[in-house]
Amino acid sequence: MSQRRMGATSLSQLLGQWHQENSRTPVYQQLANGLRQLILDGRLPLGCRLPGERDFSSLLDVSRTTLTSALALLREQGYLISRQGSGSITLLPESSPAISPLPGIAPVLDLSAASLSAGPEIHHAYSTALTALPEHLSSTGYNSQGLLSLRQVIAQRYCSRGLPTDADQIIIVNGALNGLGLVLRLLTGPGDRVVIENPTYSVALSTIRGALCRPVAVSLPASGWDVEGLAATIAQTSPRLAYLLPDFHNPTGRCMDEVTRQRICDIAAASRTALVVDETMVDLWFDKPPPPPMAAFDKADNVITLGSASKSFWGGLRIGWIRAPRKTINALIQMRNTFDLGTPILEQLATIALLNEAENFLPQRRNLLRQRRDTSFAILSEIFPDWKTSQPEGGLSWWIELPKAQATVFSAHAESAGIRMGAGPRFGVDGAFERYLRLPFTLETPAMYQALKRLQPIWQQLMEEPSERTRNIIV
Repeated sequence: MSQRRMGATSLSQLLGQWHQENSRTPVYQQLANGLRQLILDGRLPLGCRLPGERDFSSLLDVSRTTLTSALALLREQGYLISRQGSGSITLLPESSPAISPLPGIAPVLDLSAASLSAGPEIHHAYSTALTALPEHLSSTGYNSQGLLSLRQVIAQRYCSRGLPTDADQIIIVNGALNGLGLVLRLLTGPGDRVVIENPTYSVALSTIRGALCRPVAVSLPASGWDVEGLAATIAQTSPRLAYLLPDFHNPTGRCMDEVTRQRICDIAAASRTALVVDETMVDLWFDKPPPPPMAAFDKADNVITLGSASKSFWGGLRIGWIRAPRKTINALIQMRNTFDLGTPILEQLATIALLNEAENFLPQRRNLLRQRRDTSFAILSEIFPDWKTSQPEGGLSWWIELPKAQATVFSAHAESAGIRMGAGPRFGVDGAFERYLRLPFTLETPAMYQALKRLQPIWQQLMEEPSERTRNIIV
């Protein structure tokens, strides 16, 4: 099986400003740190072949010796493997596929993922599910569309939010990303364009790229959405679909108003562009619930809605759903039967129990997140007064603007200190957002304080190192 190749120019763009001229860290180690960070946060895919050393070193303006030393260090740490005739291939260390701290460093604290731990309602839901399971054991357990009882509960939730829906318009999938992958398989082919917000959810961006589609970015302004820019981009690029996050957008936390929802639906209808709307954060609002679903403003059946239990309830509950016109659902079922025979019954039963009881515990969950948002903001203001952010209206994380374009470098140094960060370029295309970090506020306050205090000296050291431009002026 052939590996994916990464061109030298593309990899150089991903690395961004990896080289700090006046740093005490050797250049080869800085380069290794930058490459390791790309592997850890998924921007450099696993199993990817790196470009040839001659072209890569020339483009980076470093010696072959420096590049060879950086790659050798990554091989020692388990992030690369070299084979005769195949070059260097990316991978994760065998000792820990998910999290691999460097030798001598404390266990990694993962601030790259935004999620809460399970509450007592999760155990109760699974207990309820086990009680309900026997009545399903006489069946084969295969169901490409999902349990009717779960689809009915989800349809009723859409109805209560102002979007008439019946169970036939729902298909249950193994998480919202699985649903996005299924939609991409149905509607797109290699090389097709997919319009995205810039920034956007990093794993969805990887899913789009994994489907061999070309993401076309429409930048988000300081507030709201650039509707005119979206319309122009759709007119100029003729995408197969647009992927949007109107409900507490990941990573910015903003919420799209009703007027904007209507305008975007009108644009999609006029251009016959499918809108794939990710609602995974819809339950995590702080001050007021979001407007009706985007599909409620759609008169042309262009909207496909993705939902999920993972963000609302627990990340370990890999249950999602797609709400779409019946003909689309039928096509998705046929497509799914070629590679996926259904979703686990027990998890579906547990999701029914959670959805039926959601209003008994979601308010407390939202209050907890609101409190952690507010306390973490106070901590950030104290420890990092030069960082800028705006209060998210919902969701799980901050989108932080740094005073310098050093997100990848900072994240690489933080990784060496045992803390994994979500560098801004993960959430954009073509190396954008080097001045941004996504930082979850889901940790308990003492743990959040300790993590940020641990990061403080790393950031201060970066701020004390003059940039190459400043150094040249001084000289």
